[in-house]
Amino acid sequence: MLFRKIESTIEHHLKSGSDRILLIDGARQVGKTYIVRYVGKKLFENFIEVNMIEDSLGDRLFAHVKTVEDFYLQISMVAGDRMKQRENTLIFIDEIQAYPHLFTLLKFLSQDRRFTYIASGSLLGVTLSETSSIPMGSIRKMRMFPLDFEEFLYAVGVNRIAVAAMRKKFERLEPLDEAAHEKMMDLFRKYLLVGGMPDAVNAYLEEKNIQSVREVQAEIHAYYGADASKYDTEKKLKIRRIYDLIPSNMENKKKRVVAKHIENKKGKSFSDYRDEFDYLISAGIALEVQAISNPRFPLIESSGKNLLKLYLNDVGILSGILYGNNIRAVLDDRKSVNLGSVYESVVASELIAHGYKLFYYDNRSKGEVDYLIDDYDSLSVVPIEVKSGKDYTIHSALNTFVKNGDYHVKKAYVLSNERNVEIKNRVIYVPIYHIMFFENAFGRNMSF
Repeated sequence: MLFRKIESTIEHHLKSGSDRILLIDGARQVGKTYIVRYVGKKLFENFIEVNMIEDSLGDRLFAHVKTVEDFYLQISMVAGDRMKQRENTLIFIDEIQAYPHLFTLLKFLSQDRRFTYIASGSLLGVTLSETSSIPMGSIRKMRMFPLDFEEFLYAVGVNRIAVAAMRKKFERLEPLDEAAHEKMMDLFRKYLLVGGMPDAVNAYLEEKNIQSVREVQAEIHAYYGADASKYDTEKKLKIRRIYDLIPSNMENKKKRVVAKHIENKKGKSFSDYRDEFDYLISAGIALEVQAISNPRFPLIESSGKNLLKLYLNDVGILSGILYGNNIRAVLDDRKSVNLGSVYESVVASELIAHGYKLFYYDNRSKGEVDYLIDDYDSLSVVPIEVKSGKDYTIHSALNTFVKNGDYHVKKAYVLSNERNVEIKNRVIYVPIYHIMFFENAFGRNMSF
């Protein structure tokens, strides 16, 4: 079984006796159902699972359920023999977005306290925004992502002692020895190929065959595109077009979304596609990075909505689109191949999975910096530059940013392939794989 960090959070919540119902959000295929099923069966004698998409396509038992009593009646038709007590019965409502009215019902189920509940789904941001009565105080919402790099390391056999030792090295700003560095870079490049989708990781572990991995990734990518097209009849073509443009946008110098390219129409602006962007981001299949030209802590107060970068939610899917089965393009770090977009993509997915909301610096006169994150310890903004080539010390926009007294920068990071760790003029140079240790305890989940 693949280790997932969210397992301990789910287990702790279910053991806590909290009245709040844990609601796990995330894109399809990231492993939500599997991990809930695993933890639920481990902790509860009676585990009842109901998939609302399957129900909506079949018997539609829950299509018109409005009360707690009606809900229990329908549950009893499929699992009446397992409906015991709160302490030993967990009811798992999977794909809850299929029936938006069940969100309101969660409040009353939590108040009833007859059983323990957990729910999961996709598009929860979209669905909750369209729900007339959000159950305030009754839900703890948490987002799940594909395997991050640390989870991938555990999957391929790196033990926790080794990761803990590397974490201490990062905290002390000490480099790994040459052999350890080369091993980590090899595993990092493999992660760029495989990504974090559980089915793709399992295919890699079982077969070590890039063709099998790429087939899984292509299927998921096609599935996401088809799913986007089904969401809104009027807007489906625009949603699909924006999604399909993400890889090519990554190859552009600026990498941001250009509104006029979506429908190839002049005069179009970002606001014309706000709903489409919201869908892709809420679905978890695109990662949002907002532009900031005059940064202040906290960054959310300075963000603008008119300049936006979108990344795919999985670096393996991106590398499959860009390089196909040619693994040497990534593993050999060829000078002729620009891996900048792939490196930026993996950094985006790592930071978001670790609790950060993402921003980038965009200033016409002062240049662009790849990422900005909030540092809650120093109450300042931390700029991050990602380098895939040998010129990792060349970053004029970052230098200008750090020197700007108005921004009160305490530190900045440059992530690259280089082993050495050093500090120059408040810029900290660390290996790219150390991104797995950038963690933010804030913003990981929220309660309603």
